[in-house]
Amino acid sequence: MGENHKMPASRNPYTAREVSTGTTIIAVEFDGGVVLGSDSRVSAGDAVVNRVFNKLAPVHQRIYCALSGSAADAQAVADMAHYHMEVHSIEMEAPPLVLAAANLIKGISYKYKEEIMAHLIVAGWDRKHGGQVYGTLGGMIIRQPFTIGGSGSSYIYGFVDSKFKPGMSREECERFAVQALSLAMERDGSSGGVIYLVTVTKEGTKDSIISGDSIPRFYNL
Repeated sequence: MGENHKMPASRNPYTAREVSTGTTIIAVEFDGGVVLGSDSRVSAGDAVVNRVFNKLAPVHQRIYCALSGSAADAQAVADMAHYHMEVHSIEMEAPPLVLAAANLIKGISYKYKEEIMAHLIVAGWDRKHGGQVYGTLGGMIIRQPFTIGGSGSSYIYGFVDSKFKPGMSREECERFAVQALSLAMERDGSSGGVIYLVTVTKEGTKDSIISGDSIPRFYNL
């Protein structure tokens, strides 16, 4: 046949528009560990292409990163960091420090800043500094008691600033993360699905999925 029947790229929503995690992510420190949380929606423009994508990626046994931005870019950075941290731990004959993982991800993000669109939060526990949360953006890393990111974060800055209290317990931090995520999911059309939660301590990690009626409603907070 002489005609080309391929759909023009401008009309194909999956090639014309970036597949983005369109996201809300959060990480919080407590005495003895950290809590990371995320929604699960992945979008391409106005279309939701995945409702249950886990945006909390392991970098090492007690170090995780929360992904936002382009889904492919963020996952590629997380995969590279995981590989390098595994090699690093073998060479050091000890588990890596959270700061080492944050510096690695910062370096990757800065080196490829023109090619990738990804913002990762790095959080975890190590023997030297305990629970730590680092925001990484371009060539910068900042340790914070808590941090948020993604498109849904713009809707909840007032909430998290008013609700966060230094010295919160593990249970309070988990509740704080779930409430913040549920509020963002109510307001941000690109955030939604279920809530993934990971709690990291010296003893290990605990994964939770909150879905359906278990997700707090805006009017009940």
